[in-house]
Amino acid sequence: MAKLVFGMNVSLDGYVDHMAFAPGPTLFRHFIDQARASTGSVYGRRLYEVMRYWDEDHPEWSAEECEFAAAWRRQPKWVVSRSLKSVGPNATLVGDDLDAVIRGLKAQHVGEIDVGGPDLARSLTDLGLIDEYRLYLHPVVLGHGRPFFAGPRPPLRLVTSDLMGEDVIRLTYVPA
Repeated sequence: MAKLVFGMNVSLDGYVDHMAFAPGPTLFRHFIDQARASTGSVYGRRLYEVMRYWDEDHPEWSAEECEFAAAWRRQPKWVVSRSLKSVGPNATLVGDDLDAVIRGLKAQHVGEIDVGGPDLARSLTDLGLIDEYRLYLHPVVLGHGRPFFAGPRPPLRLVTSDLMGEDVIRLTYVPA
């Protein structure tokens, strides 16, 4: 059975914003390795549209960015949206019955399925489907943006913390 993992970069004040700060080389290497090892990803519409950036090559990309793009393209993606009519390569649109679809994915697959997007994570948390939360805590205060926890923080238990590069700490929690 697959494990559902919600993990994102987050500021000290609890916000996620893909344009406000980026991972350093060590953390980006971690994300490349994670994308390679992942069974797939479930995205909310907003984050999926941001991540579509990786669908097409860009001449200015570094070797690491090309490596991440290849790993991201290879993994299956399930996109939860009622407004999208189609999705890109290697992606499946999920419109209704989120609970049944995600329970089915967990039952049919092994490994880790990444969850992308705070609103989607809130819905999956409310359904009791997220197995692990990974906060990649950056020493930045944003004061605005989308909160990591889109709803009330669920009861959690810290299981580990890891230094990821020079200044980012990964906090890993499981439901308490």
